[in-house]
Amino acid sequence: MTPGLGIVTISYNQGRFLCECLDSVLGELRSGLDRYAVVDAGSTDGSRELIQRRWGGIDAVVFEPDRGPADGLNKGFARAGGEILGYINADDRLAPGALEHVREFFSVRQDVDVLCGTIRLIDARGRGFVRKRTADAFDLRRYIAGVCMVGQQATFFRRSAFERTRGFNVANRVSWDGELLVDLALAGARFATTPRVLGEWRIYRGTVSGSPNHRARLAREFERIAERLRRRGVELYSPQKERLLRWLYRLNIARHLRYLVAR
Repeated sequence: MTPGLGIVTISYNQGRFLCECLDSVLGELRSGLDRYAVVDAGSTDGSRELIQRRWGGIDAVVFEPDRGPADGLNKGFARAGGEILGYINADDRLAPGALEHVREFFSVRQDVDVLCGTIRLIDARGRGFVRKRTADAFDLRRYIAGVCMVGQQATFFRRSAFERTRGFNVANRVSWDGELLVDLALAGARFATTPRVLGEWRIYRGTVSGSPNHRARLAREFERIAERLRRRGVELYSPQKERLLRWLYRLNIARHLRYLVAR
């Protein structure tokens, strides 16, 4: 049986990209089966008016303040419905054919709870770079070591697995997407990857990951998450082993070739 999808977009003053995001999702939804929720915490750049003009295709709209992106996502998934969940930020896009691929995958692979696909990098004008980024097989120790890349724009998961977690950590303002993957793994979720491009990640000046203090904030969140894992009995790599793994990861020719040939 084909599962229904629940997709969420969080929006905040990304009006110049929002139309592309909405269209990339609305063009992929199957009427009567899938649901789309858009959450806007208080945009003042015309984003809300744009959302209202597309109101007919959006199943749930949340116009209210929130405590950050993670809180907005939790609100969106509470309203979206759907057996398979995914989310795409207002400045990113779904890849053409992504949702059909996701439906087919989860229909066949009942043994998988989380699907991590490939992302295409795009610039501010929506033009794609040559390189893509394939997802690594998710592993808690490698994630904390910084050698496990998963693209949020191409990640989808079963609602039943999501409900076994606490949802997105509202206190995490930097890596709420990665922490959810950690929580899914701790809850026993089963992961799989696909070389198929499912999402498009826009790289431009002004993104959260490009802010001056992002690296320091990310390091603090990773150390907090690492401590959580230690308390759960997960044996993490030593600092020396982490440095070696990061060096080997950067020089992994096979990984870089996958980035070039992924479609």
